[in-house]
Amino acid sequence: MTEKVLSISRLCKQYGEKSAVDSVSFEVCRNEIVGLLGPNGAGKTTTINMILGVLEPDSGSILIEGLDAVTHRSEVLAHTNFTAAYAPLPGNLSVYQNLRFFGLIYGVKKLSSRIEELLGQFNLRAFRNVKTGLLSSGEQARASLAKAMLNRPRLLLLDEPTASLDPSAASGIREMICAFAKMESVGVLWTSHNMYEVEKVCGRVLFLSRGRILLEGDPKTLPREHGEKSLEDLFITLAREPLAQVTD
Repeated sequence: MTEKVLSISRLCKQYGEKSAVDSVSFEVCRNEIVGLLGPNGAGKTTTINMILGVLEPDSGSILIEGLDAVTHRSEVLAHTNFTAAYAPLPGNLSVYQNLRFFGLIYGVKKLSSRIEELLGQFNLRAFRNVKTGLLSSGEQARASLAKAMLNRPRLLLLDEPTASLDPSAASGIREMICAFAKMESVGVLWTSHNMYEVEKVCGRVLFLSRGRILLEGDPKTLPREHGEKSLEDLFITLAREPLAQVTD
């Protein structure tokens, strides 16, 4: 049986009259990269923030490796990490200082050797003493990924990790993430608006709109199953006519 890293059941988050997340349920297994797709405002980042404990769910459950993420927050966060294009590392700290700071927060054992390993893995040795605010977008993305992998997470949450990168840099970041997911047996939840990227990296996708999951399946076959030529065409159709696609 495939081991579940993340199990979400009937998760809800309400803001006044608006349901940001409306009874969402899904799972992410070890060695799996799952794409969480949808237009802006669909509820993707709200879902990730609830998994991270930044937001408290109104109802529903979040289990990370079988532990409740609300009642066992410290334990589950020790095995979880996160990176996003909109959440850069502190720019006034060097790459090494950032990795040491976050490594201490996560209680990483043999921290110095782990940092050296990551500096090599992400081609950051030349920038170890450079302030991250002075790095290029691609270099900052590599530094953020190194931080996200410091504690060898069992669950890795990626919110638009390549959004600000040129195609070459984005390709390199995708390769690094996929290699890490395979090598460390980690489960990955990945949000993106880049459908080419999603088809390349994700074995399964979830389409979210207005806080609800509309469709789930293999990104390579799902479009044809719903009469569309490509994943991007399916995305556009669901974004424009989401209610027609919702099933009970």
